[in-house]
Amino acid sequence: MAVRPTVRAAVLPAVGSPLEITGIELPDPGPGQVRVRLAAAGVCHSDLSLSDGTMRLPVPAVLGHEGAGTVVAVGEGVTRLAPGTDVVLNWAPSCGSCPACARGEVWLCADALTGAARVHARRAADGAELHPGLNVAAFAQETVVPASCALPAPPGVPLTDAALLGCAVLTGYGAVHHSARVRAGESVAVFGVGGVGLAALQSARIAGAERIVAVDVTPQKEGLARAAGATDFVLATENTHREIRALTAGQGVDVAVECVGRAVTIRAAWDSTRRGGRTTVVGIGGKDQQVTFNALEIFHWGRTLSGCVYGNCDPERDLPVLADHVRSGRLDLAALVTERITLDGIPAAFENMRAGKGGRALVVF
Repeated sequence: MAVRPTVRAAVLPAVGSPLEITGIELPDPGPGQVRVRLAAAGVCHSDLSLSDGTMRLPVPAVLGHEGAGTVVAVGEGVTRLAPGTDVVLNWAPSCGSCPACARGEVWLCADALTGAARVHARRAADGAELHPGLNVAAFAQETVVPASCALPAPPGVPLTDAALLGCAVLTGYGAVHHSARVRAGESVAVFGVGGVGLAALQSARIAGAERIVAVDVTPQKEGLARAAGATDFVLATENTHREIRALTAGQGVDVAVECVGRAVTIRAAWDSTRRGGRTTVVGIGGKDQQVTFNALEIFHWGRTLSGCVYGNCDPERDLPVLADHVRSGRLDLAALVTERITLDGIPAAFENMRAGKGGRALVVF
């Protein structure tokens, strides 16, 4: 395949290794593919999970899965998109034919991540083959993706802000509206005030939740949480569930949304949920994070514990809904961003995530 000039990208050489900001060589788009020039890419905790081995996909890889940009070239057979089309990258495209897709559960598509095994590019320095970390390799000035991974960007939403729709907002919104099914007047606790947590807080407000409790280990996040819609802020300790019960007349919240992926946080979210309430786990944890329950408490509390993949969203269905919330002012995408950085700032953004600092760092190209 013909190769275009080198572009800069953030490459993970091996699991546990530091990111390298280096040049890569991308091929021209093949049949069914498009080449996209990135406008912005969000730095998500899932990228960190790939780098430390919590999630296992082929490496070396170009990371980044939350992004938006403009199509600059299309391959043979692509008719839905054309050069000049603004797009939001979709890291989990559905195949449309597996059992999950046949049931309408496209977020559970069995083939969603098979594209991560393909050869995406080559490192300019030595020609080493590189994979697209979560299908789309958004930590790069340009990327080549299957056309199914590029959805037309909603009109009226700035392209840099639209990048956040590709993961954080779909996940946080979907956790509240599709998985937990929050209803007006209910109480909600959100554990973890990162990018997804901030989106979940805004979504709980949009749903009409009456009391919205934000929980985090970092007291400096209280302002972010309240700006997103939290009515209360609780600093995470071993007594978190007791504090939340005290805020809810001893009952616990109707819904707890866990956006961290740690056993202690999942357990705290469960313990903070009222009898008969719903606990939704969004955070991606490692296999070593074991959560235990006894049989009697499961019977007694009558709670529902559910996992949540990609917000249980269908991006093609949900992007227009989110765009309407953005245009109306109900959803503030810019408020999710606590830092705008360049490509070279991604390693430092990873360290901030490890330390629990900030909301969403946004790479602006």
